[in-house]
Amino acid sequence: MRHRLAFVFLLAITAFAAAPAAGQDAVAEFYRGKTVSIVVGSAPGGGFDSYGRLVSRHLGQFIPGHPNVIVQNMPGAGSNKAASYVALQAPQDGTVIGGVQAIAITQPLISDKPVPHDPSKLVMLGSANKSVFFCVVRSDAPVKSFQDTFEHQVVIGMSTEGATLYTYPVLLANLLGVKFRLVGGYAGSREIMLAMERNEVQGMCGMDWSSFQTQQSDWISSGFARLLVQEDLTGHPVMNKMGVPLSISFAKTDEERKVLELVYSQNLFGRPYIMGPGVPEARVAALRSAFNKMLGDPALLAEAKKSGLDISPTTGEDLQKVVSKLYGYPPNIIEHAKHAMVYRP
Repeated sequence: MRHRLAFVFLLAITAFAAAPAAGQDAVAEFYRGKTVSIVVGSAPGGGFDSYGRLVSRHLGQFIPGHPNVIVQNMPGAGSNKAASYVALQAPQDGTVIGGVQAIAITQPLISDKPVPHDPSKLVMLGSANKSVFFCVVRSDAPVKSFQDTFEHQVVIGMSTEGATLYTYPVLLANLLGVKFRLVGGYAGSREIMLAMERNEVQGMCGMDWSSFQTQQSDWISSGFARLLVQEDLTGHPVMNKMGVPLSISFAKTDEERKVLELVYSQNLFGRPYIMGPGVPEARVAALRSAFNKMLGDPALLAEAKKSGLDISPTTGEDLQKVVSKLYGYPPNIIEHAKHAMVYRP
């Protein structure tokens, strides 16, 4: 009897151990010979596109079955076009990944503008880095510090509605009362930077530190521009060391602070990669694992360093928790945030 029980127990252990391996084999079989598309929700040449192409060059080797990975650009509506495609139109089989801006996940929390998909249902794959946004102005602008913007007007260039280059300067003007004269219509950060060089505008807000480093890393050292304020909860180590203040420290009431906390919490997403809500769990687990391994790979890290791309990853599981927390904020704070991000010319 003892021998029979031992034999049954051994069979159970063997079956239990074989189950994950069988699952991995099934995932590998699915992906073998296939192509995985990374749909980047911004135009070619910008920071999100650079990260998407970096990921595409390395991710395939860590996915079971080693599929080919390509990038497709689908700009529009602050990445909401790409997010909606991934959620509603793309195959829900794990062959389509979205590389989107954080607004594509938090749109219902900070805007009354509807989106066709439910961002809270998106599957978080992981993030390549944590974004820290800031305001930068030409050195000859009429403000020398963020405190000066409460007394003196400065012309700030904005991109299209939905992007941080649009919502973050609007937020500062509406919520804190800084004297920004906002000029919209620019396609993205590159175009606003060109406008700054031509002196069409004097500055920009909602710029990401890592993107800034890849595009205009010499602006500060050369003296062409100065950093005004960080639009973040804790700030970037480099800017903290330089003494660049946090905009949240200028909040005058507890409710203003909570609104900024809600909005800036989306910075934790950095450059998030998402999948549709119908992707099978085994493939979600495999892709999350592959994403984590890839972002710790020496080859990717070396290429990122050479390109000036900051890698500070967040796991898909942790991002999913942030999504749950954000969608649990009190309704009055959510409504205040929405009103504060409506552009009023």
